[in-house]
Amino acid sequence: MTLHVDIEDGNAGAGSESEPESGLPGHSSRGRLEQVLKNGHFAITAELAPPDSANPQDVYARARLFEGHVDAMNATDGSGANCHMSSVAMCALLARQGHEVVMQISCRDRNRIAIQGDILGGAALGINNMLCLTGDGVQVGDHPQAKPVFDLDSLSLLEIVAGLRDKHAFASGRKLTDPPRIFLGAAENPFAPPFDFRPHRLAKKIAAGAQFIQTQYCFDLPRFTAFMQRSQDLGLLEKCFILPGVGPLASARTANWMRQHVPGVHIPDHIITRLEGAKDQKAEGRNICIEMIQQLREIEGVSGVHIMAHRQETSVVGIIQQSGVLRDRMPWTPSCETPRTKAPA
Repeated sequence: MTLHVDIEDGNAGAGSESEPESGLPGHSSRGRLEQVLKNGHFAITAELAPPDSANPQDVYARARLFEGHVDAMNATDGSGANCHMSSVAMCALLARQGHEVVMQISCRDRNRIAIQGDILGGAALGINNMLCLTGDGVQVGDHPQAKPVFDLDSLSLLEIVAGLRDKHAFASGRKLTDPPRIFLGAAENPFAPPFDFRPHRLAKKIAAGAQFIQTQYCFDLPRFTAFMQRSQDLGLLEKCFILPGVGPLASARTANWMRQHVPGVHIPDHIITRLEGAKDQKAEGRNICIEMIQQLREIEGVSGVHIMAHRQETSVVGIIQQSGVLRDRMPWTPSCETPRTKAPA
């Protein structure tokens, strides 16, 4: 990866009092996720389910499940068009504790005025990473009567966030006195037709400002490999970090439901057949996830994985450990003042 920067992990603690005001040379943010990726490490991010609660302890309890095993946690923004605690609030709570977070921003529920305010506010609260999404339509969620906004889409949102950061200006052109320092991400789905278009869509997102990409669930390795090969041919892998999405399937029935009802999810028949033939389908779903992580790690241009374990968050640490992809590295955790390295066995 040509974006490698030879700086040791964790020199700056995101969200901590000790982080350097000026940030690290060549970095867009003061965050650890950007450091891990630019140091060439295989990064792991995980999706943190937001609570249906106003109690911050519910957020802290969920984060503790991943502590010491992931490099950043994504706080979803009304995922699936369902209402939960907001992404900016979850990220602010966790950033104050020293966790590295990715604030997801959906264009579905707010216009450009509200979103730009949230971006500045989130950065002021210590959030270093933001992921720009168009968002699912309201018809798939639990408030189908809600009025969708979609003032922006993911591409125009990326351009606006990059403008706030790099041009120090709102979309209107009005100048900022202090810009947000943000590592900027976007989503991509290599498994949605037309497949030949997907690398070109990725190129547009990179041109708009995306520095890292988290993809939809990967259950089809040949199709993902073809996407990466074409992206490499276009010179895109030198410009952006790619983290394919993975996750454990609870059963063949769940897998069938997901591919029929969750927008953008592609699960091949052979995965369903393997689950159906397993004595313990949940354990087999975890095995498939572990194998997928190990295989993805070997693909050129893959910089890490993004784990989405809906209602199986307690299995994430075991999956990471059994995959062995972290090798001798242990992600920074707020319970330690300095980065930790596993003791030799």
